[in-house]
Amino acid sequence: MTMYPEEEWLSLSGLQHFKFCRRQWALIHIEQLWAENYRTADGSLMHQRAHDADLRESRGDLIMTRGMQVFSPTLGISGQCDVVEFHRDPSGIPLQGHEDLWKPFPVEYKRGSPNDRGADELQLCAQAMCLEEMLCTDIPVGALYYGETRHRQRIEFSKALRDEVCGCIKAMHDLYHRGYTPKVKPSKACNACSLKDACLPRLMNIRSVTEYLQENMEGRS
Repeated sequence: MTMYPEEEWLSLSGLQHFKFCRRQWALIHIEQLWAENYRTADGSLMHQRAHDADLRESRGDLIMTRGMQVFSPTLGISGQCDVVEFHRDPSGIPLQGHEDLWKPFPVEYKRGSPNDRGADELQLCAQAMCLEEMLCTDIPVGALYYGETRHRQRIEFSKALRDEVCGCIKAMHDLYHRGYTPKVKPSKACNACSLKDACLPRLMNIRSVTEYLQENMEGRS
């Protein structure tokens, strides 16, 4: 089994960018470009609240932790969970300072509403796979919470979903190792991307975006 050294771990949150657009992922994680728009700013505020590690709740059969750091040397990723709930369960794991056994249940917070792109499910599943490797347990299900609907959507971590996570992360490692930013076909989704102006999807020349921007900045100076 391949184990990635820590210096090669990729950002778990990048999985959602990768599923949305491989070029967007490369611009952010390879070429180090970023831009805010309303969607990204609003989403960042929601995650800041969810990641408040000082907020820990314990009541009855539930323990809730926020901002838990997770990683997987097998997948070569690391990141942070919005919320991990631990439910009292005889098939669970022991937790320091608590009696009985507890089953992990990851919850990812999203600003919008459910969609059919599948990126949210991939990110949540990757979190569960990290937790499984760290805690030596099985996590069959988690949940997505959407800010617009204020509703949880239960997600089962099927073999097909897990295989897609592994496939995407393997492709991410390949592109990152090559330092390659792929081309994409422009679509309506480009209009909602915070990197639309930096991406320049209609040019599609051989040069990287970074080289293009540097050339134009030098020409204006």
